[in-house]
Formats: sequence, structure tokens, C-alpha cells
Amino acid sequence: MKTEISRGWLLKFRGMAAILAMALTWAAGASEPDLEQVYAPYQALLERHLRERDLPRGGLISAFDYSAALASPDSLELLDDQRERLAGFDRTRLETRAPALAFWVNAYNYFMLDYLLRNPDDGRPADSVRDYGHLLDPYALFGRKLFEVGGRDYSLREIELEVLLGEAFAQRGWKDARIHFMVNCASVGCPPLRKQIYTADNLDAMLAENTRRALDTPLHLARDGDRLRLTSLFDWYAEDFADQSGSVRGFIRDHGSEHAQQQLRATDRIDFIDYDWSLNSPENFDAVLREIGAETFE
Repeated sequence: MKTEISRGWLLKFRGMAAILAMALTWAAGASEPDLEQVYAPYQALLERHLRERDLPRGGLISAFDYSAALASPDSLELLDDQRERLAGFDRTRLETRAPALAFWVNAYNYFMLDYLLRNPDDGRPADSVRDYGHLLDPYALFGRKLFEVGGRDYSLREIELEVLLGEAFAQRGWKDARIHFMVNCASVGCPPLRKQIYTADNLDAMLAENTRRALDTPLHLARDGDRLRLTSLFDWYAEDFADQSGSVRGFIRDHGSEHAQQQLRATDRIDFIDYDWSLNSPENFDAVLREIGAETFE
């Protein structure tokens, strides 16, 4: 009991120290928050447990090793530290586009991992994020306001659709449909999580790279005769892609690689790939990797 109490106070002290350091930085007149500092614990989790695999033609798959993270004695400390930093974050510092988008994408991706690691299934990773839903709404997790930023509780759905892709950002010219290739819902069908957190400096490069590489990955774009098979993201959020590029095809022309555009030109019809909600753990990608001739995570 004494050890647990001491550990609890240590975590609170570290969290308070991190918040104080961020506050002092802002008080000194920093023009924008240092996201590498804000998200240092999350970055450590990614460096330790995220595995990326380059694919032929420039595609990318990544998997998070939940089993290893759950077994690591440091994971809970990192999760608690990151939670403290976000709970104490001053949201009014997000005054310009790049840090605002980068901050909220990181928040979404972190909170998804945080929930899965804090709520395993009898000590083991869940099979799917849908396991946290129920019969009437298997996606209930996305609507629960469980995640605190700057004293306010958010849901994952709110962060994605009402903040990142919502009206306030749209009015400021910040809404970008490529965000759909940045947020990761911890599932095989999602665009890949990245090992590097997003910052104001790398945001635009990563928006372009993530979108291009997703469109070069068969999970998200594949040709079948005269049909172009696309991730269901293009079906669910067609309006976002049309607003940005006139149509789904226009979006692929604007942001896909030459290979993706060749696939587009060679097809007349669009079908949508069934979304795979299996957890984005290494073992769930191995069959896909073998099929396309890439090295597995084994």
C-alpha cells in the first residue's frame, strides 16, 4: 500500500511538473505550444511499441504491439503522465492552423491507445474496438466523453468530426479532408499510425505523405478489373472529399501518387472495401502482408 501511495504521488508530481514547465514556456511568450514536449510520453509509447512496415510501390502498414505495452511496467506511468499533460493543457494556445491540427490529431490517436491499454480483456488486448460497444451500437466507444483536454471532456467522435473537421475550423480555412488519413481508430482498416508524433513543423509534409502512402496500400486502394476498390472512408466521408477536390476521384487525382492515379484512370467504377475492425496488432496484419509479398511482423 505504501509503495502504491508513493508511486501515486510521484506520478502526480511529474504531471504537475510537466504542466508547470509548459506554463512557463507559454508565459515566456512562445508563439505556439511545443508539441514534442506536450506529447513526450505518447512519443515514448510509439517508439517502444509501434512497428511500421514499408510496402511495395510506397505503401505503409503499421501495427501497435498491445501485448508488449501491457506487459511493460512503464506503460501505465507514461499513460498517466500524458493524461495529466492534456488535462492541464491551455487550449487557447492553439491560435494557428498547423499546431491546432497537429495537437488534435495527436490527441485523438493517443486517447484511442490510452483507452485500449487501460481496458484490456482479462489482461489481454481486445479483439476490436467494437468490443467496447454493445448490440445496438458497436461503435459506442467513439461517442463517450472520456478524454479530458484543458478541463473539458471530449469524445473521439467529437475530436474528429466537430473539432478537426468541424465548422469552426472550416470557417478559419483549417478543415482538410486528409485528416481522415491521419487519425487512427486502432483497426486494421484504418490508415496507419505513425511512429513520429505530429508537430507544427511536420504537419503539412505528413498530411501529404500519409495520404499518398495510404492510397498506395491495397487496404485502401486496389484495382479489380474495371473497378477501383477504395477504403470505406471515401464512402462515409464523401462530402469532405468532394468539398476539397470536387469528388472522390478528384481527391485521388490531387493527392495520390502516379501509381494511384494510373489505377484511377484505368477504372470506370468505384466499389468500397469492407472495413476491417480487427485490432491493429501485429498478428492481424500478417495475412495481408503475405498476400502482397511484404515482410510480416512475425
